[in-house]
Amino acid sequence: MSRSAHPAGPRHADVLTEGHYTAPPADLNALDEKVWARTVFRNDDGAVTVGGIEVTRLAEEFGTPAYFLDESDFRARCRAWADAFGPGADVFYAGKAFLSRAVVRWIREEGLNLDVCSGGELTTALDAGMPAERIAFHGNNKTVAEIERAMEAGVGRIVLDSFQEIVRVSHVAQRLGKRQRVQIRVTVGVEAHTHEFIATAHEDQKFGIALAGGEAAEAVRRALTLDGLELIGIHSHIGSQIFDMAGFEVSARRVVQLLAEVRDEHGVELPEIDLGGGLGIAYTSDDDPREPHEIAKALGDIVTRECEAAALATPRISVEPGRAIVGPTAFTLYEVGTIKHLEGLRTYVSVDGGMSDNIRTALYDAEYSVALVSRRSDAEPMLVRVVGKHCESGDIVVKDAFLPSDLAPGDLIAVPATGAYCRSMASNYNHALRPPVVAVRDGEARVIVRRETEEDLLRLDVG
Repeated sequence: MSRSAHPAGPRHADVLTEGHYTAPPADLNALDEKVWARTVFRNDDGAVTVGGIEVTRLAEEFGTPAYFLDESDFRARCRAWADAFGPGADVFYAGKAFLSRAVVRWIREEGLNLDVCSGGELTTALDAGMPAERIAFHGNNKTVAEIERAMEAGVGRIVLDSFQEIVRVSHVAQRLGKRQRVQIRVTVGVEAHTHEFIATAHEDQKFGIALAGGEAAEAVRRALTLDGLELIGIHSHIGSQIFDMAGFEVSARRVVQLLAEVRDEHGVELPEIDLGGGLGIAYTSDDDPREPHEIAKALGDIVTRECEAAALATPRISVEPGRAIVGPTAFTLYEVGTIKHLEGLRTYVSVDGGMSDNIRTALYDAEYSVALVSRRSDAEPMLVRVVGKHCESGDIVVKDAFLPSDLAPGDLIAVPATGAYCRSMASNYNHALRPPVVAVRDGEARVIVRRETEEDLLRLDVG
């Protein structure tokens, strides 16, 4: 497995051999700008600031654990993606990474479209004023109620994920007297270098209709014959947290081959292709993500070249960055609770959150960085494992990192690059209260998703 494709490591309980670890950083107080949000700095007093506000002040006002999102960085990344692809392409923010009404307003104002994959995400988008025609609706098992809701709202496209769904969407459209714009999601047989659970283009998984064996071609035949559907293109998504463009090149080539087959059989040139998202971000200093303009040029060149070879008009390209936009813009702030030194092994640093606010380490073996942010320290580095407060030995936030050896209970530490999937996948395990999301910009901070309360837990428990 490629080290650059997915930051992964040993199983949680394994004790690593001496010499496995990389050397500690030269300066534990330094903050790698490619890992942290763009307005995060360490001030002259040694405390870290975001958007001009010290994290110590944020902790006093909003408590810990909490997610702090750099709104200026988020908006800048939206603009960078929109500018990179230009007016001849469509950029859909993948709402599954993190969605709230504030985020919907930001992406709408910055000119992006929105990709949703559930009725709840659709409701949030519409309630926040996202124009329905700028929404794409995904999902491998959309219910009839969800399809009806999407069509009644007038969503711009529905991505069809199975033969049953082709019929289901067509029937709903005919019943409502509509002709729904759709794409067919195909699995292209690409081995994306990423974790098994976030690779989505090999045949043995739940998403899409396989190109192999002619299934995707048959799906196109059926869609073209149904009155309720307007087939506008093909959709492909090969996985997540990917740095290597080779998989996208193979995927684009196979999608264009399908477009050529459709033209030859049906005399129809489908006008759009969606190459999905999944571009990686830097969780640690070892990661080296690509910039949006590099990605746009690479994908544009690939599609243009393949279409010219197949004598096809170049279709309109869509992409779906989610993590690549929101992931780097947020960090999670924790307070240190207990510290356990295990001689000859490592030091366990327990924080007031854990797997209920970041399940990715346990689920994907993901790697993160961590830093002491409430003060500066010139103490020697110590190898630590940052763990949560939940009753699971796999409750790990950062598997292995270096923090100052004078770390003490009450210190604030922060884990960067937690904007994507952490709040979206947060849970109430052990009846933990899900943390708030606080947007910070130009010296002001405001809650955009409030912290849960014990009253919230009891309100759902009807007894």
